[in-house]
Amino acid sequence: MSAIPGGFELLGVTSPFHELVGPLYEKRDDVHHAIGFVVAEKHKNRRGIVHGGMICTLADFAMGHAASLATGAPRKVVTVNLSVDFAGNGGVGDWIEARVDVMQPGKRVAFVNCFVWRGSRRIARASGTFQILRSDE
Repeated sequence: MSAIPGGFELLGVTSPFHELVGPLYEKRDDVHHAIGFVVAEKHKNRRGIVHGGMICTLADFAMGHAASLATGAPRKVVTVNLSVDFAGNGGVGDWIEARVDVMQPGKRVAFVNCFVWRGSRRIARASGTFQILRSDE
């Protein structure tokens, strides 16, 4: 099993769904934001590799989480659009991480990109549009 890379900390459970797919780990500073996980048996598809839905889940969560923090205080966000392209995969024990770039955080919408990595290899790219909700929504 891969070790958790330095600088990553366990991300608390954010929802019942994330409790099912986690544990997830986070690393961030003023410029960079990444979310990762160690591939477990529960993340595999029938071919023995990471299920594409798990890679989509990771990308969606990482980008949404970064968008929610991009305007300062954490805000609720809703995924408006998500696009994911696959270029590789991983297996049990691999460390997989999504490295996020919030392109344009606005008052109501954020445009976000990320690459999903297994070690030094990019295995997916994703982009998303997120609606930033007001506190009363």
